[in-house]
Amino acid sequence: MTGVLRPHRGHQRVTFVELFFDLVYVFAVTQLSHLLLGHLTVAGALQTTLLLFAVWWAWMYTTWFCNWFHPDQRTVRLVLVGAMLASLFMSATLPHAFDEHGLAFAVSYTVLQVGRNAFAAFSQRGDANLRINLQRVFAWSLPAAALWIAGGFADHGTRALLWFLAVLVDYAAPALRYPTPGLGRSTVADWNIDGGHMAERSQLFVMIALGESILVTGATFGDQPFHFASVAAFVLAFALSVGLWWIYFDRGAEAAAARIGADDQPGRLARSAYTYLHLLLVGGIIISAVGDELVITHPTGHSSVATTLTVLGGPALYLAGHTLFKFAVFDTLPVTRLAAVGVLVVLMVLALLHVLLPPLALVAIATVVVGAVAATSR
Repeated sequence: MTGVLRPHRGHQRVTFVELFFDLVYVFAVTQLSHLLLGHLTVAGALQTTLLLFAVWWAWMYTTWFCNWFHPDQRTVRLVLVGAMLASLFMSATLPHAFDEHGLAFAVSYTVLQVGRNAFAAFSQRGDANLRINLQRVFAWSLPAAALWIAGGFADHGTRALLWFLAVLVDYAAPALRYPTPGLGRSTVADWNIDGGHMAERSQLFVMIALGESILVTGATFGDQPFHFASVAAFVLAFALSVGLWWIYFDRGAEAAAARIGADDQPGRLARSAYTYLHLLLVGGIIISAVGDELVITHPTGHSSVATTLTVLGGPALYLAGHTLFKFAVFDTLPVTRLAAVGVLVVLMVLALLHVLLPPLALVAIATVVVGAVAATSR
């Protein structure tokens, strides 16, 4: 089945079936933001983080899969349709993954991961080096799957521990380069990918997350009585989303895509800059969306701890992630982003020490800081 592989000659376009697949993850991101909004506690934040790690990994591994296997081939397309169904089921179970739907979530996630990886590992004979590399990936997905399934059967506290271990296995695998008995260890050179395709796919997921933030802003505002404070909060929340978009897409996204596309070992940057670090960007956007909803709903009065942490912490995490992304791709540390992260963190600390500001002031500060970074970004 050599015909299932993508020819890595020049930049390969993102196909319509990949865009169709992404629609499920619009729903997944919405589910995660609503889950966090409904559980604004330390435990709720940790649970949402674990689930975000799983959702991101399911999407990212499918992105790697589509970089190697051509989505317009019939068999590959059928695998993607199956992965889409499993992703939709997984997304539907997210709100109660730590309650009655734990096993359903774990099964759907592992069916997606193991099933897709099994097809990748054993479906083609044309590229022996790629086949062995993907067999290592498949082998590492099995112990992680066992931990996810065991967590689905476990009680609440044990479930969190087992799923934390499952995330460690999942995320350690590429960092360790999949050492597997009998198959050896992968090298970065084994991950011969189309860097431009990887960059474009990751950019689209950032756009998905930003789109969910816009939807939250509009839907929440539409449910509120129109008065000065709510309108101001709505405008500032929108401006904050624009600033986050501007920082990533104004120049940096295209330059980073060109950089990975020209790299002799694009797999190295794909692993660090895109597979790992883009998760921080997505997490920051989701947290910011929760903060936007809290501010639009209650723009005046004293800010709660949850409002403070989401309104300031979301942009801080996003900027930290983008700083690390720029460093991974261009080997430079943007001073303005570091300073902005520092300002937001200091303000969070002051707010938590009862230097009380109304939610509207918090989102105004966050918007100004993000806007200053956007205005000076290169």
